[in-house]
Amino acid sequence: MKRRNTATKQKVLQAFKKENRALSHEMLQASLDSIDRATIYRILNRFHEDGVVHKILGADGKQYFALCVDCEEDHHRHDHFHFQCSSCQKMECMEDEVSVSIPQGYQFQSFRGLIVGICSDCA
Repeated sequence: MKRRNTATKQKVLQAFKKENRALSHEMLQASLDSIDRATIYRILNRFHEDGVVHKILGADGKQYFALCVDCEEDHHRHDHFHFQCSSCQKMECMEDEVSVSIPQGYQFQSFRGLIVGICSDCA
């Protein structure tokens, strides 16, 4: 379904492009104080449904969202690790794709991998 491209959606999209990393709802709300909480949730969920972002569950239990960069319209590639800094909570997509070996007869659908540690800015 084609969705309207609103100024509010563009502000959220620009926030992702400016930060160039995964963001939580709270991070977006802090940087976009003119947009209410419910609207940000709605936009994030639509972006996820439309393949604009992918979701990451952080070690802190929060959902983070990252722009889909190398995804094609009909094939989204999210089979990579994510790194979350336990000090500043920064969440980043790691570049390398993951290869998983599964038993014969099983069908691979998705992978979620999170590495928790200290980022180079906090080290």
